[in-house]
Amino acid sequence: MKEHIIDASNQSLGRVATQVAVLLMGKDTPEFRRNTVADVTVTVKNASKITYNPKKLKNNTYQSYSGYPGGRKVRSMSEVIALKGYGEVMRKAVYGMLPANRLRPILMKKLTVTE
Repeated sequence: MKEHIIDASNQSLGRVATQVAVLLMGKDTPEFRRNTVADVTVTVKNASKITYNPKKLKNNTYQSYSGYPGGRKVRSMSEVIALKGYGEVMRKAVYGMLPANRLRPILMKKLTVTE
């Protein structure tokens, strides 16, 4: 099992998230196959030291829906950081970059984010 540790300090959110997504899918290995889960774990350190654009802190929105009428919640990036921390923003960015299939939840379990 390969372990990758990425230091996210002084990097942008998108750059780190694309690195993590490529490593989780195993695209950096010669035995890459789309229908299998790579035998890797990825740890992102210093998620709170990522450089965030001040405009995006207000304008980026994250939606959640409870399933009930009127249950849609729209939060800005700064609200998500205040409620759940910087790690949640990193997880959501990586989640959006992974393929939308049955392997996505399995791949997300192999990601660890520390602030």
